[in-house]
Amino acid sequence: MNKLKNKGGIYDKKGLDSIKVYEHRQKTGAVSNYPKTDNITNAELLELPCEILVPSALGGQITRKNADKIKAKVIVEGANGPTSPFADDILYDKGIFVIPDILANAAGVTVSYFEWVQNIQKLFWKEDDVNRSLDEIMTRAFHEVYKIYKKEKVNMRTAAYMLAISRVAAAKRLRGIFP
Repeated sequence: MNKLKNKGGIYDKKGLDSIKVYEHRQKTGAVSNYPKTDNITNAELLELPCEILVPSALGGQITRKNADKIKAKVIVEGANGPTSPFADDILYDKGIFVIPDILANAAGVTVSYFEWVQNIQKLFWKEDDVNRSLDEIMTRAFHEVYKIYKKEKVNMRTAAYMLAISRVAAAKRLRGIFP
């Protein structure tokens, strides 16, 4: 399939039927030119009015050049590093709530850890147990970062970094690396 055909997207203010769009893509190799929709670029997609924006494909997509044009109320970063540090500041100043990649993507890494633990212990956990543990860890992580975000009045990414650095420092103190 020609990679250039996969660039961009489609928009219909009334919404899209995901099954029909999928079938169109299977037939044509792209979502573009779907009937009764507007073809849009990836850049235009990021700037559409929406409640929640989930940039999930490529890093470096939200920058100082387009951050002020973003209309979402919440951004959940599915991709690694989709938002530049300059854009982070702009989004924070605009009141857009960003759940950073380091938090939003942690579930996959956490489940990989669960698999490692199971393999070492030669155990097989039930899917419900994995999901329950994952939900508990992710919910706790979100609340811990959110608490710092509110208390320190920093963006969620900075709050996540603050929490991570404090945990590393505490672990090093416990292990006797620091006096």
